[in-house]
Amino acid sequence: MIQLLEEFVTKVKIKNKGALSIMLVVTDHARTMGLPLKTANLVVERGGQVLGAGSSKVQAILARHGIERVLAKEGGRTSRGSIDNMKAYVAFLNNVHESNLLDLDTVEAFWVQKVREFFAAKPFTLRVDPSHGLRSTVRSLVAQAEERQREAGGTMIVGTLLQHLVGAKLQVALEGRADVEHHGANVNDVRSRGGDFDLGDTSIHVSVSPGEALLLKCRDNLGQGRRPVIVTTREGLAVAEGLARNLGIADRVDTIEVEQFLATNIYEIGVFEAAKRITAISDIVDRYNAIIDEYETDPSLRIDLATRATG
Repeated sequence: MIQLLEEFVTKVKIKNKGALSIMLVVTDHARTMGLPLKTANLVVERGGQVLGAGSSKVQAILARHGIERVLAKEGGRTSRGSIDNMKAYVAFLNNVHESNLLDLDTVEAFWVQKVREFFAAKPFTLRVDPSHGLRSTVRSLVAQAEERQREAGGTMIVGTLLQHLVGAKLQVALEGRADVEHHGANVNDVRSRGGDFDLGDTSIHVSVSPGEALLLKCRDNLGQGRRPVIVTTREGLAVAEGLARNLGIADRVDTIEVEQFLATNIYEIGVFEAAKRITAISDIVDRYNAIIDEYETDPSLRIDLATRATG
């Protein structure tokens, strides 16, 4: 049963608080209404909301398991995709029920554990102090990711953070002028994609530790008439430039240090004004968190923004 549930979580991407709320509420409906469930009976307000998916219902379910912390003030009612998640879950429950494998106690305990894990996942904190430089601010965020990666052992946390930060910055900077296509950090390049981000004639590669394989990919970009750009760490900068020289493409590949790449654009987006810089950072963090919610499975990759006013 647990394996089936884990497979469902991966397939449908159940990871944010709204989706977890829907899972808890629909499981409770399965208890009270019986199985098989009908999706038509679980939709209210002209198909716009899931029946009972408010905060009070969700919290009552969690209270049965000794959890008082609020999961979502709106439950799952206003989460994007709530109806689709409900329909997918109803189909899942009905199929498992038909196979005589369903144990609703086990199912509810599974979702409650997912809620506990959600609460336990501590996001990164981006502290914005007007007295500090933007590169220093970005550096402190990367340092948190590096520390977590050391503790996790082998998990590519830094690379994921940087890829999606760059993607979020690009989206904010190019809003209305170009479409930025995102993908999960563990999704390998496909033939149709020259880099992590393809914009115009440019392929942008985001890498913590650029190696020969990446520079060969840049050489392929050049052969296809594209302009490769590598965004990397301070340590990766010298490595990438050295490898580019070895391949004879050093003067054709732009290599940019990620702190500078992000900080410079934040200044520009904020038109070099303090208040607008904060707004620019907030917009980038909001876009980053939305990308994490959509393309990654670990909510602890999210960023909490903390600002400090000038004194």
